[in-house]
Amino acid sequence: MKILVVDDSGFARRALIKLINEQLEGWAVIETGEGKQAMPLFTEHRPELVFLDLTMPEIRGEDILAEIKKTDIPSKVIVVSADIQQKTREIVMGLGADYMVNKPINAEKIAEALTAVMI
Repeated sequence: MKILVVDDSGFARRALIKLINEQLEGWAVIETGEGKQAMPLFTEHRPELVFLDLTMPEIRGEDILAEIKKTDIPSKVIVVSADIQQKTREIVMGLGADYMVNKPINAEKIAEALTAVMI
């Protein structure tokens, strides 16, 4: 089983991966800090789960989410963002996100997100 983590913040990415590893044993985690690498990694590895930041340079998380949902790869997408606006939540859920977690993240939020997507 594979998870793709896409976040331009190295600190946030490492913290998220640590929390994921505490919750899910035996999953391979693929990561990138560059939004433009998200789709090539996604299509190559075909992860069952994607954690996706929204605010990144060069390409927005919303655009990556839309591209993921156009594929035939049945991945669950959990959006992780510091943007707490209801409008943002509505947009990403409308694009097909399976769940949204607000930063800062913690073990409880990750456990809740994983339970919500039934991983």
